[in-house]
Amino acid sequence: MTVRIERDDQVVVITIDREQKLNALDYPTIDALLAQLDVIDSDDSIRAVVLTGAGRRAFSAGADIPSLAASIAGGPERALREIVRRGHTLTRRIEEFPKPVIVAVNGLAYGGGCEITEAAPLAIAAEHASFAKPEISLGFPPPFGGSQRLPRHVGRKRGLEMILTGDPIPAARAAELGLVNTVVPADELMDAARDLAARITRHAPTAVAACLRAVTRGVNLPIDEGLAVEAACFAATVPTDGVRTGLRRFLDRTAAVDRT
Repeated sequence: MTVRIERDDQVVVITIDREQKLNALDYPTIDALLAQLDVIDSDDSIRAVVLTGAGRRAFSAGADIPSLAASIAGGPERALREIVRRGHTLTRRIEEFPKPVIVAVNGLAYGGGCEITEAAPLAIAAEHASFAKPEISLGFPPPFGGSQRLPRHVGRKRGLEMILTGDPIPAARAAELGLVNTVVPADELMDAARDLAARITRHAPTAVAACLRAVTRGVNLPIDEGLAVEAACFAATVPTDGVRTGLRRFLDRTAAVDRT
């Protein structure tokens, strides 16, 4: 198997396990990631996902080049079907996942590895991690959504500099640009990712899902449309146990303070 799963209470750690290939994303690996996300989505006892790569050299060096070359040799229709549609399906699934996906970048995040980082709602990088968009050196633009998401994250000019040069940036620069949330020493990476997951999963799952949905669906809309998305997500939480419990806890705490 090219994908390894570890359950830690309410958190699942997914590890891309092709260390000898710098965790490159061949088609079976992408399909396995999608299958595991489907299983996690259907299990209400799982509240968050940490996605990382095996070893310390790479989170993922991107698409598996021999697989990609074979698809391109088959012509545009085959390349679109096997590369672009599969890559778009994976990054969109991560982007729209109803539970928080935290990418723990443990090394190189190039090509598809960078695009997964862009798609995920949260990311933490080890100090030695680096990020790059090397697709231009192969003669084509990013095919997993990177030409669209990266400029939205870091701005058009900064995004184009990465896309047009293919040059890597270090983890500290990725944090400055907003591509990752924070940078930590390598030996603290997984603890930091699990800690972030715990700080999220202490809240009601309905609230977490609503927040994810509101931001993901609204972030690229005009403000009035985004506010309508926010209103719909808020309304969906009103009848939930999460709201009842949260309000009761707050009011009980306030009443206790008033009695002192």
